[in-house]
Amino acid sequence: MRFSHPKADASKRTLFRGSLDVLVLSVLAEGRYHGYVIEKQIFGATAQKVGAGTLYPLLHRMQAEGWVVAEADVVRGRSRKVYAITDAGRQALRVQAAQWQATLARMQGLVLPALRQITRHHPGASQGL
Repeated sequence: MRFSHPKADASKRTLFRGSLDVLVLSVLAEGRYHGYVIEKQIFGATAQKVGAGTLYPLLHRMQAEGWVVAEADVVRGRSRKVYAITDAGRQALRVQAAQWQATLARMQGLVLPALRQITRHHPGASQGL
């Protein structure tokens, strides 16, 4: 049985939302995609849903920043937007990914020793974390 706590779930959502720029840019670094595909790629990697109400304003902001461009694509006779990363977006991804990795490493430096400590004193306590 998995342990779930409302504050833990909120913390996970906050961490996820704070990572959305780097996640979206990472997906677009792999190719040109429709918003739906971006949503599915992120969900597949994180098991966290990013709704259209979050994703599209984020993509519009990234367009304004010059990080992505939107292009018309015709699929089965329907015109849809596909998004592609720009050179400025690649640079932003390099910077943000480095910051993201450094932050995670610092957090792990605090969390992992504590987890080992409580696991040593309370076997089975780490299940579901």
